[in-house]
Amino acid sequence: MTFDEIRQELKKFTVGIAGAGGLGSNVAMHLTRVGIGKLIVADFDVVQPSNLNRQFYFHNQLGVKKVVALKQNLLAINPDLDIEIHDIKLDSESIRKIFSNVDIMVEAFDKAEMKETIVEVFQSDYPDTPLVIGNGMAGWGKSNEMRVQQFDNLYVCGDGVSEIKDNLPPISPRVGICAAMQANVVLSILLGDRNAI
Repeated sequence: MTFDEIRQELKKFTVGIAGAGGLGSNVAMHLTRVGIGKLIVADFDVVQPSNLNRQFYFHNQLGVKKVVALKQNLLAINPDLDIEIHDIKLDSESIRKIFSNVDIMVEAFDKAEMKETIVEVFQSDYPDTPLVIGNGMAGWGKSNEMRVQQFDNLYVCGDGVSEIKDNLPPISPRVGICAAMQANVVLSILLGDRNAI
């Protein structure tokens, strides 16, 4: 497939992204660059100075709602992107409502309990929809320990152990690797080559 053929194929698909922080904003950026047709992104937070070390935002967007800032940034890459944003703190009910018609779902939450919630919702309500989550990306180094694990329609990207702590913060390189892995899994699934994962 040529890149133009890939972009034409990807125009058909809708990807949901729950969370617009370090993972979500960067997954959205990668998918926009390759020509995904539609993104549905939900987050309730605003851009803060501490976000700029790893998230796809800029200094002049401090204080702006993340979904609004992200939409601006993505449309600057591809003005033809169809992007639907939701300024909301997600829970199980809103996840069901907002992401009911996506072709594939990306989890990009900070909190473990929200990761559990979205896995439960998709495994019970949308078991045929692939769910790509991030788990274990804090700190730096050890790039080769990051991997993709598949459990039926659940794909887990990261090293699975590096939890965020005061002495193990989330910073751009490893968060970026995990986000790129998630975007790469999305592409592999949508382009029909799950063996490439």
